[in-house]
Amino acid sequence: MSTLWRIAEVVSGVPESETSRTIALRVDGLNGNLAGQHIDIRLTADDGYTAVRSYSLATAGMDEIIEITVDELANGEVSPYLVRNLMVGDQLEIRGPVGAWFVWRPTDSNPVQLIAGGSGIVPLMSMIRAHEASDNPSPFRLLYSLKSPGAGFYREELLRISRESAKLAVDYAYTRQAPQGWPDPPRRLSEEALLATILPVEAAPAIFICGQTIFVETVSGWLVQAGYPSGSIKTERFGGTGGLG
Repeated sequence: MSTLWRIAEVVSGVPESETSRTIALRVDGLNGNLAGQHIDIRLTADDGYTAVRSYSLATAGMDEIIEITVDELANGEVSPYLVRNLMVGDQLEIRGPVGAWFVWRPTDSNPVQLIAGGSGIVPLMSMIRAHEASDNPSPFRLLYSLKSPGAGFYREELLRISRESAKLAVDYAYTRQAPQGWPDPPRRLSEEALLATILPVEAAPAIFICGQTIFVETVSGWLVQAGYPSGSIKTERFGGTGGLG
């Protein structure tokens, strides 16, 4: 982990939704990152004012190219610039990669249950990509809770991986608007629906949950009540008022 600020050059920017964008950064001398880590980004205004924000990495491996996916926040100081104004060739100050707890390593042998709320999919996507690139045969299962189909990230890639690989299964839960022809009406994620979808207790999965605070706290509480060991559950959360619906 680096605690020093360094320069990252923007090499691409691809929209994920109407309000989000995946940004690829080249960091000279970077020795890659672990799946689940994040970086800090620092922006400095002309008057010297600085703002620092943390963003999960969507990629993992031994590479000088890293990716973040940024969802624009209303009245945000940093995310609107990253989503709307940042251009290829621009440079950013970054620190990291950071984190050694909320990570998945190819040497881990447990089945893995990933649970994402909204943009909480980003660090879990780095785990999925690292898993696909490895020889690790352990099954991965993803439950992705979204307000609507248009709010999802990485849809085509998740569809391709789940179709081509026996190592990943993907389940969606829609809380406000479901795709046309979807078998279930949109509704808040419930404890019953959660437990009916994820890997069972007896499979002894390692569980990673990422999303807004109330989503993470509610889901992790349901899991503990259902008998999943608290030590098998790792969480990453971010602020906001959104929840299960």
